[in-house]
Amino acid sequence: MTKIKFGTDGVRGTANVLPMDPQTVFHIGQAAGQVLGDGGKAIIATDGRRSGEMLQAALTAGLASTGVDCSTGGILPTAALGLAVQETKADLGVMITASHNPATDNGVKLFATGGNKISDAQQSKIETLINNPQEINRSQPQDIGHIITDDNVAGAYIRLVEGLIKDKPLAGLKLVVDCANGAASKLAPELLVRAGADVIAISNSPNGDNINQNCGSTYPQALAEQVIASEADAGIAFDGDADRVVLVDETGELIDGDQILARLATDWKQQGVLRGDQVIATVMSNMGLQNYLQGIGVLLVRTPVGDRHVAAKMKELNANLGGEQSGHILLPTIIASGDGLVSGLLPLISLAKSNRPASQHLQCFTANPQILHNLRHNGGDPLANAAVKAVISDVEKNLGTAGRVLVRASGTEPLIRIMAEAKTVEAAQATIDQIAKVITSPE
Repeated sequence: MTKIKFGTDGVRGTANVLPMDPQTVFHIGQAAGQVLGDGGKAIIATDGRRSGEMLQAALTAGLASTGVDCSTGGILPTAALGLAVQETKADLGVMITASHNPATDNGVKLFATGGNKISDAQQSKIETLINNPQEINRSQPQDIGHIITDDNVAGAYIRLVEGLIKDKPLAGLKLVVDCANGAASKLAPELLVRAGADVIAISNSPNGDNINQNCGSTYPQALAEQVIASEADAGIAFDGDADRVVLVDETGELIDGDQILARLATDWKQQGVLRGDQVIATVMSNMGLQNYLQGIGVLLVRTPVGDRHVAAKMKELNANLGGEQSGHILLPTIIASGDGLVSGLLPLISLAKSNRPASQHLQCFTANPQILHNLRHNGGDPLANAAVKAVISDVEKNLGTAGRVLVRASGTEPLIRIMAEAKTVEAAQATIDQIAKVITSPE
């Protein structure tokens, strides 16, 4: 039997194939219900994929079988689900999403009471039960949970965003919003208009199969082209479940998570609200961000890849600003879970106040050339190979202080992720090629 393991952000895979088949998702629901539910209440939402309703049915059945009452909220951003869990004091929340992955994938993200990602200890207990379903305690017939549809799950989230935009702080800005044909397709354009912006929405017609398809935060080319064509001031793009965001300036240049962190750190430092004069980011963040923050008196603290690691370090250090280069931004004093709309709104509000073009105001530093390469493998642990270890050590020595390399296994897919950063694109690519060659032919 294949062991089910959580990756950096829940369980994810091809829809209708282990571990995202209905039987396994049913057991995930049972296990989560036993560990987190305690006969209480769960809230469930999806990002609009074709497989979402099927997996929601399996998951809610599993939860209900352990005595958990389930409220399904339909298609919602992940942050809206997390906030609903927090506001209603539900025992757990489940987001059925594969985030930025293709429409053929799906996944399950779990939130504990308070709207935060589950702890490592809770995750470990859930994993054990999923892989040992005979240990799951099913409810007596009279204690089986109810399953209802709740059309007001997004209410608390809408009220929070309305509080940030009540004075129409984006008035005067012309924006393009790319909704990735996902969870933000309805809410994001409406709320940006309420914020006062002149909004052009693209990729906001989800049909279950077009989520993240040549659109969204992982394909910002579509956004950049529309910004230039419409002579907009800036653009904003989300991923499938809208928990990550990237921007583009008026020239179509990308403003990634590192630049967003730099802008917010600058503003919050000036306003005296940046806790501890520190920003928490991952090992993927560009050295340019580190150098820029150092120049304004802010410390960059790095963590392993994954917003759960960033969140844990932020809690440990009482930080209020952190995130990932990919656009997962964490603002715990504003909203408990990462949210693309709120994280994109704040730098855009800063832009509107600045009376400067986005290319000047939102591009805070010049990033070092950085290349990412995903190398698919057939299983096992390629990084344990002695030849692979040796080549990584060699390139690290050759780069010295002029760059860095990060090689890691994906937590959700059979991929080796290679990141190289150097003074030139050519040097970074040469590093990638050298490592990839040994991984594919280690002998």
